[in-house]
Amino acid sequence: MQLTADSANQEAPAANDWKAIVAKYTKPSASKAIWQVVNTMVPYVACWVAMYYLANISWWLVLPVAALAGALMVRMFILFHDCTHGSFFKSTKANNVLGQILGVLTFTPYYHWKWEHTVHHATSGNLDKRGMGDIWTLTIQEYLESSRLRRFAYRLARNPLVMFLLGPLFLFLVWNRITTRTAGMKERMSVYLTNLGIISIAVGMSYLFGWQNYIFSQFIVMSVAGTIGVWMFYVQHQFEGVYWERQEDWDFATAAMHGSSFYKLPKILQWFSGNIGFHHIHHLSSRIPNYHLEQCHKSEPFFQKVKPITLVSSLKCAGYRLWDEEKRELVGYKRLREVRRSTKAAA
Repeated sequence: MQLTADSANQEAPAANDWKAIVAKYTKPSASKAIWQVVNTMVPYVACWVAMYYLANISWWLVLPVAALAGALMVRMFILFHDCTHGSFFKSTKANNVLGQILGVLTFTPYYHWKWEHTVHHATSGNLDKRGMGDIWTLTIQEYLESSRLRRFAYRLARNPLVMFLLGPLFLFLVWNRITTRTAGMKERMSVYLTNLGIISIAVGMSYLFGWQNYIFSQFIVMSVAGTIGVWMFYVQHQFEGVYWERQEDWDFATAAMHGSSFYKLPKILQWFSGNIGFHHIHHLSSRIPNYHLEQCHKSEPFFQKVKPITLVSSLKCAGYRLWDEEKRELVGYKRLREVRRSTKAAA
């Protein structure tokens, strides 16, 4: 069901209400955090040990283990993600230290990504503040007014093959190696130091594995992790009924509850994705660590009113291309053709 701005705001809790609700779940647990580090990192390291021995037998045997390591890297990224929000540990220093280590392992500069992701949380669902930390999304009118080159670039970027297969590799292997012009010194240094850490690990692993075995294994790991990660992020903000508003009508709580999805996954996939499917709750309060999100959802009746997206129903999201401001919904290129025909008829 597509929500109007008024109906969405009526369903959103009052500021004091939602703040009181989420506050109960924002206290970090050292034991849960440490256990997540252990049950993620130990299997991940074990995968690399297994790949070391299997590479000398057959690359075909490496493939499934590398794919498993890629899935574990997704979970690792969620721990990194929690650290950037300062929610994983109570200690700021502990979050920053672990976050920077995980940043090297996930090919993502900690402080630079933290800065961009903070902007994403502050502007998600705001049509007037798109462009940082989000999926490139144009309105129908913006697309029609774009140059041929920009339209081509947009269609290329939104092509599923590019967005979910080639795009993630470019993002993690290339784009994350470059600083943004508006980034501060701390953010820039995090990029440089992360790059240095990645190179150091690559040299060491190439020495142990042989450079061909290492590159092959790392490529599979990054391909699996990148595709899953980008798909998850896409579905979190590109789904049927999603909330987008111009600045004057935009509301933070409504954007969190209706501009971020509840991606209901099978338990095993929920584990690998670090509970991030409860994204509506996460956007309402990024201070809730991932290991408290499910409890928050199940304990508070308000959150259970949000319609979930299932693994099967989420496949429909891949067909969305543009935002229709008139109908207030995401649409495919078919709608674009309809607008063009109606414009010609009116002329």
